[in-house]
Amino acid sequence: MPLLLALAAEACAGSVGWAAVGLPGLGPRAAADAGLDLGAGLWIDSPGRSWPQVLATVLEAVPVVLVGHLPAAPDRVLRRLSAIMRRSGAVLLAASSWDGADVRLQVTSAAWDGVGEGFGLLRGRRATVLSTGRGAASRPRRTELWLPGPDGRVSPVISDMEAPAVRMPDSTGGGRPVLTVLG
Repeated sequence: MPLLLALAAEACAGSVGWAAVGLPGLGPRAAADAGLDLGAGLWIDSPGRSWPQVLATVLEAVPVVLVGHLPAAPDRVLRRLSAIMRRSGAVLLAASSWDGADVRLQVTSAAWDGVGEGFGLLRGRRATVLSTGRGAASRPRRTELWLPGPDGRVSPVISDMEAPAVRMPDSTGGGRPVLTVLG
């Protein structure tokens, strides 16, 4: 969930709103700590059996939508949702596997940094993230991130031999409309 929230916060930078559909475990504190504006958020914990219609409506109204574990949908429903995202410019960030996702990010390993020999302060969480996808994203890539880092933000892990820490961009750019985040 930390990676999903970090991506959502970056995607929402400067936008008017976001929504969480089918994520009843997402709390306001976690969303706010990740950088999401609670006043601009919309929570739909249980969209019910008509979740495709609920999601379609939300995708037309909000630029960034986080989705949880939703039932499988027929291809025609997924194509309709993709068309809505293209038309509206919305970005869908899925916490579970999403058929038709253009990019898939998965945390393959993670460890807390800063605690030694049973004492100390947590400095940050180092996570290795695997990226796979379709088209230009078909070549798997691994990167190591602070999730969160010593300053509370997501940033690349820089070795002691490299330059000072580089921050992730403030926005996601054009990119693809659907991203699955696992881990």
